[in-house]
Amino acid sequence: MKEIIAIIRMNMINKTKEALLSKGICSLHCLKVMGRGKKRIDLSFIGDEADIENINYGKIEGEIIENYRLLPKRMITIIVNDEDKDKVVQTIIDTNITGNPGDGKIFVRDISDVIKVRTGERDEAAL
Repeated sequence: MKEIIAIIRMNMINKTKEALLSKGICSLHCLKVMGRGKKRIDLSFIGDEADIENINYGKIEGEIIENYRLLPKRMITIIVNDEDKDKVVQTIIDTNITGNPGDGKIFVRDISDVIKVRTGERDEAAL
């Protein structure tokens, strides 16, 4: 079994749920999260080192805050059988791709055991 964790844009959650449901994947968990990617700070606007007395520290602070702020996202967690992993991952990609930074990330992990609390069923029967 696999756990698929996807971090996507807030406005894409309903479209993603519908796409997964159309592929027969209806069990998932969704959380509101805050995060950021690898966007780097461009401090080239500081200027010459010789002009260090005239640095606008307010501008630097604003640039750092803007480049390091956390953005609202959605985190979806889905547990699937091994054979459904590729279908789920591709559905999430196809639904969320815009070609722009911030489209999201997908993580896939192995799950060693699943137990249904109500019945005690294990592994695939518990899904």
